Amino acid sequence: MIAVGDKAPDFTLPNHEGKEVSLSDFAGKRVLLVFYPLDFSPVCTDQLSAYQAIGPDLEEAGVDLVGISVDSAFAHAAFREKLGIDTALLADFEPKGEVASAYGTYLEGAGLSNRCLVLIDGDGMVEWVHESDSPADIPPTSVILEAI
Repeated sequence: MIAVGDKAPDFTLPNHEGKEVSLSDFAGKRVLLVFYPLDFSPVCTDQLSAYQAIGPDLEEAGVDLVGISVDSAFAHAAFREKLGIDTALLADFEPKGEVASAYGTYLEGAGLSNRCLVLIDGDGMVEWVHESDSPADIPPTSVILEAI
């Protein structure tokens, strides 16, 4: 698992519109990476909806929220539309879980990532990390608000 003080591994993934997004695109800004298992699962639906609700707090703290899962960009687009969220969702689809693996949150046997939050500062250094005990456990918004 990636640790506080580590240099965050750069990556380039397609977003929900199919446009490539790199971690380096956020240089000079704080970004919160939200690794989650799968679009359309009940727990992920609850998680991303809850995080949408704290959007104003994140914006006030200067933090961009980015979700990452092993789903495709097409699934992300449909998921965003169904939930009515504006969170950028990135597809760690092929090679499957490569970015989640680089951050130490990919669950090889399950073929998806665990729920993990990684706050990265403007210099690309890991500022804070929270990993759930299992993919079924949603990190509460309170831990994010305390971290930012």
